[in-house]
Amino acid sequence: MSIEWKGVMPATLTQFNADLTIDHAQMAEHGKWLVENGCTAIVCHGSLGEGATLSFAEKVGLQKMYVEALPGTPIIPGVASLSTKEAVDIAKAAKDNGCRGLMVLPPYLYASDWREMKAHMSAVISATDLPCIIYNNPVAYKTDFTPKHIKELADEHANVESVKESSTDARRIAGIRELCGDRLALGVGVDDCALEGAAMGAKFWITGVGGAFPKHNVKLWDLGTSGKVEEAMPIYTWMLEMLRMDTVVKFVQLIKLQQNLASGGKFGNNRVRPPRLELEGKELADATAIIEKAIATAPAV
Repeated sequence: MSIEWKGVMPATLTQFNADLTIDHAQMAEHGKWLVENGCTAIVCHGSLGEGATLSFAEKVGLQKMYVEALPGTPIIPGVASLSTKEAVDIAKAAKDNGCRGLMVLPPYLYASDWREMKAHMSAVISATDLPCIIYNNPVAYKTDFTPKHIKELADEHANVESVKESSTDARRIAGIRELCGDRLALGVGVDDCALEGAAMGAKFWITGVGGAFPKHNVKLWDLGTSGKVEEAMPIYTWMLEMLRMDTVVKFVQLIKLQQNLASGGKFGNNRVRPPRLELEGKELADATAIIEKAIATAPAV
């Protein structure tokens, strides 16, 4: 089955029980709620989902859970690993488990030249026939897929269908469109660049904050992609402090706090897997104040 690359596609958090095992039941209910509130796909066990601390078996379990809980909704796992072999195995498992697409990342930790990175990406992309997103996030992964690199992968692999552009460089979407035309669907992956990306022709938004505020994200994206930037600005301005939480080192802890507070604990808690630790002290108080103010002043959508 194909994917229509459009709309708000939340990157989901991985929620943990007190013993730090995965709370599949809570995540399934949250996924249903996201879809009910207008989200078009689910992106699981990526960076926000603490994929680096999840075992292969845990990633497989998340894929199966979402596919079973959300029939008809595209489930798109993030594919990243320390080794190319494991990344290929994750991709193959996703295909076997009924996922509809893959978000393909460079390998964790090892950032090298284009020859090696292209070989890694090509191995993962060619492991299945699932449609693939190339995820470019040089800020986090120290590997930069330039528009020229992206075109090379798209030219050589028919199942490369889209790009999650997260370089924070506003020129990149124009650069990709210049080289690739309409060959690839473009997506935004940095929350506080969302409206700018929509204005430049991005079709989908893989958002972190969307897990806590899906209605507002969907409304913002619908306005932005309809050319109604000025109408979108009040929502964007209201969200910006929270959207910026997606761009810092402790983004997982901060967005877990958002989702916890926004849902009154129904769809989350603050638990994270080490080496991450929960926020505390002034850091926790400051973030809580921002989020609680946003909840109290949320515009109607």
